[in-house]
Amino acid sequence: MSPKIPRDSDNDYSPEIIKARQDFIQTHTPAELNHTKQYSFDPNDMSGNIENIFGVAQVPIGLAGPLLVDGEHAKGEFYVPMATVEGTMLASYNRGMRVIRESGGVKTTVSGEVMQRAPVFVFKDARQARDFGIWLDDNYDEIKAVAESTTSVGKLNEIEHYHAHNMIFTRFDYSTGDAAGQNMTSRATFVACEWITKQQPQMQHYLLSGNFDTEKKTSAVNMLKGRGRRVTAEITIPEDVMQRNLRMSPQQMHYGQGISTMSAFLSSSSNNAAHPANGLAALYLATGQDIANIGESNQCTVYNKLNRDGSLYYSITLPALILATYGGGTSLPTQRECLQIMDCFGAGKALKLAEIAAGLVVAGELSLSAATRVDRKTRKNEWVDAHEQLGRNR
Repeated sequence: MSPKIPRDSDNDYSPEIIKARQDFIQTHTPAELNHTKQYSFDPNDMSGNIENIFGVAQVPIGLAGPLLVDGEHAKGEFYVPMATVEGTMLASYNRGMRVIRESGGVKTTVSGEVMQRAPVFVFKDARQARDFGIWLDDNYDEIKAVAESTTSVGKLNEIEHYHAHNMIFTRFDYSTGDAAGQNMTSRATFVACEWITKQQPQMQHYLLSGNFDTEKKTSAVNMLKGRGRRVTAEITIPEDVMQRNLRMSPQQMHYGQGISTMSAFLSSSSNNAAHPANGLAALYLATGQDIANIGESNQCTVYNKLNRDGSLYYSITLPALILATYGGGTSLPTQRECLQIMDCFGAGKALKLAEIAAGLVVAGELSLSAATRVDRKTRKNEWVDAHEQLGRNR
């Protein structure tokens, strides 16, 4: 019988039980713990964030910036903490930020806020299911009141419903303040579903999540309806700024983006960008976000056009940007410090962080899109050369 990981039902975050787990690891595995067991915070701060804690994973954090943002919630220059083990990445984002500064900043716009839980309701036949969809619309106000009774922050704004066979697939759409809101919406929707069950005795059963919220996955429904925050970041780049910093013309960037869009179409990719997940994951890891939400958050569309004055208009819309400045891992000591670097910790800061994140994505896209081009004269490629010079860990 395999030995059990030590636990303490009274206090599973005490120094004694953490040492017991460290000793357990060194006894039952080949590891000798030196670095993972070193940390500077109170382990009790981890309660609610992790179980069976024995130490920490120390991921390097670098600083990029300043990023010049012309937003409605984020306005001015921001230094952005990014946690990553990929060499060259911060250097690339810094280059993109220089392009943004010299172009007058990236303009950001939040156009949607929504977090879902998506129960599916099962009936005897299609007719009962259809009638239930009508009933949902007629009784929306009562359902909204029941759901919102569980939270002081969350607001139920819509119940989408779609009929297939003997089932009604729904998306309970909430605004969730400065929290990401998955747990908040789960509880609110569960209570609402239990109330619905009492009103609908003909219902056979329901699943609290029928997978139509497409949590931690890209999807067409999230592209159109959104999940988290929908943010657009756009910029107009003068030709001389692009030539000086990216060593390419607006025409070349436009041409390359057209080919990338065709490739995304052929491969059924979730976006036609180069690497939005890179910057977002580094920001998420530094600031205590649920890193698995990259599954939705990296989904985006890129649009660009050539202007008559020779400049390039470049825009990215992220329809499912899931992040928080309150709750979850954002209050942990190191993550809180990273949020404070951008003045994005606590209540009232989530939309500000969302706009910074969208601007960060633009910086990374501009730089990498230019770096992948092969210079006709030198036959060199910045992408390869940068990894050789800065990314070598041999």
